[in-house]
Amino acid sequence: MKLLVVGSGGREHALAWRLAQSPRVQMVYVAPGNAGTATTRGLKNLPITDFETLAEWAHVEGIAYTVVGPDAALAAGIVNVFEARGLKIFGPTKEAAELEWSKDFAKAFMARHQIPTARYQTFDTAAAAHAYVDAEGAPIVIKADGLAAGKGVVVAMTLDEAHAAIDMMMVDAKFGTSGAKVVIEEFMQGEEASFFVMSDGKNILPLASAQDHKRLLDGDAGPNTGGMGAYSPAPVVTPDVHRQIMNKVVKPTIEGMAAEGRPFKGFLFVGLMIDEAGEARVVEFNARMGDPETQVIMARVKSDFAQLCEMAVDGELDRAEIDWDRRTALTVVLAAHGYPDSPRNGDPIFGVPEPTDASIVFHAGTTLSEDGHLLTAGGRVLACVGLGDSPRMAQAAAYDVVDEIKFRDMQYRRDIGYRAIGRSRSR
Repeated sequence: MKLLVVGSGGREHALAWRLAQSPRVQMVYVAPGNAGTATTRGLKNLPITDFETLAEWAHVEGIAYTVVGPDAALAAGIVNVFEARGLKIFGPTKEAAELEWSKDFAKAFMARHQIPTARYQTFDTAAAAHAYVDAEGAPIVIKADGLAAGKGVVVAMTLDEAHAAIDMMMVDAKFGTSGAKVVIEEFMQGEEASFFVMSDGKNILPLASAQDHKRLLDGDAGPNTGGMGAYSPAPVVTPDVHRQIMNKVVKPTIEGMAAEGRPFKGFLFVGLMIDEAGEARVVEFNARMGDPETQVIMARVKSDFAQLCEMAVDGELDRAEIDWDRRTALTVVLAAHGYPDSPRNGDPIFGVPEPTDASIVFHAGTTLSEDGHLLTAGGRVLACVGLGDSPRMAQAAAYDVVDEIKFRDMQYRRDIGYRAIGRSRSR
């Protein structure tokens, strides 16, 4: 089989790399890809971003199926374009992906289907949003309704922060039209976790749990980012919590979307807040795999992932099973100078090691110069994954890789995995 992965980040490098491990796969094309997908055996970059042109290429080339990585492509309807041509593609249609590209739609959907989540209201004027915040008090959560590259959420601990967030989104339009409407939610106490499943529109295959680290600096300080690190599995997702998430969140979501005429086929990412009593509530839905969670989850997959995706595309996930590496995987993201606000591009990168049984580096914001040198080309540059028999061992393996890599003014956190390590210590 020849396969196509759409996207250019660390998530797409990890997905393409894992798909290429299948003995049935001849080549995985990545459109447009990055320096990592350009140099990994079994992968080949394809410099096409227009959906119609890409669909025509996939048809002519005889691509068995396509896997979509990024949220923006799903929101723009790439699946609709491919399916209209009779091409196999794994990802939700634009209509089903509204679970991610409209926070207001997702919250109203959860209310209709009694899926546990935070109390909320939606506003399309800044004055009304300010008045609501004054009435509710802080802490409180302000969310841009539309896509904002993982940065459209402000957890405001004070009223001043809440008002500033409303102005930033609705008045200053930092996220463009995505912030023209805001969702304001009650603040939920607990520990966050990410839960992933594959769905063929009807059947569900649970993937692994993970936990990411959104803030730029150690101790969860500094601005929100797209994610500075992650680990899998997340110890907070116990077997009881897993069952609860499947029964109270995932199944009602897949059934509800089908009942509303928007069957959800693709990866569903459920962001959760789990309180001290072990009760889980939905923070948000994403209509695709997370980044950097994909990097740790793909590092743990032992099954033929290409076959699993094929079964999902063909509506046969009821027959699917997945085997996991029992080790913990942990990734540390290396970010460019100036990230998240104004990352600097073009810095040479040195020392990226070859993969081993206990480590691998996935590329995100990288490119190759004309003479073949590796350069930074985005905010999040590399994801260094380590595997180990405990969170602490996985952490050590990941930071061993980090120590080998150098580029100017490299930013990274030194405490990725601290919650899992603390939890294992306290047992």
